[in-house]
Amino acid sequence: MKLLNLKEIIQLAYPARKYFSTVYDKKQIVLHHTVSGDGVTGDITHWIKSKFNMGTCVIISRNGEINQVFSSKYWAYHLGVPGSTYKKIGVPYKRWDMNSIGVEIDSYGGLKKGTDGLWRTVYGELIDQDKVVEYPKGYRGYFAFEKYTDEQIESVRQLLLFWCERYSIPLEYKEKMWDVNADALSGEAGIWSHTSFRFDKSDVHPQAELITMLKNLSKCQ
Repeated sequence: MKLLNLKEIIQLAYPARKYFSTVYDKKQIVLHHTVSGDGVTGDITHWIKSKFNMGTCVIISRNGEINQVFSSKYWAYHLGVPGSTYKKIGVPYKRWDMNSIGVEIDSYGGLKKGTDGLWRTVYGELIDQDKVVEYPKGYRGYFAFEKYTDEQIESVRQLLLFWCERYSIPLEYKEKMWDVNADALSGEAGIWSHTSFRFDKSDVHPQAELITMLKNLSKCQ
């Protein structure tokens, strides 16, 4: 089973002023997707233009390339959980951005079906239909998403194994990660999705291949 090759990680020129170099204990890894095309330039530009220090440790291109924005020991805002969510779930408010590592997967995310019956991105662009995974019952307001590629899922796997060993983060799969829950908001250690923290987000979606990878992680220990 292939292990992470640190020499293959692409180091991006991200301004040091746009993230925090204060080191906190890492307890959680949170998976996101970008809602963008393939390529990190637009994602980075968006974060740099923000008035906040926002971003994730890495962005994973569709071909599986790992692009490092800043070291996993540092942090930036990537959760954005409103206080109302803590109140609704009944959990005392505490920000977990500094104790978590964010991972962005390049993907258009949720798709919309056009009048021609074909799936399009939220920007109206036609997407190759073989790249679509449908959810007949829907997920977070969408009935289809762009698939994460096999290469992306493999890169996520390698990163999770590396970080879980480095920071002693448990690998056990969490069935409840696909909806907002008290454990994620309370800082329970482990691997989570942005959807574990926010009702208004749909990243990441529960693609079967991604779930299979997550469920098999603990077997690698």
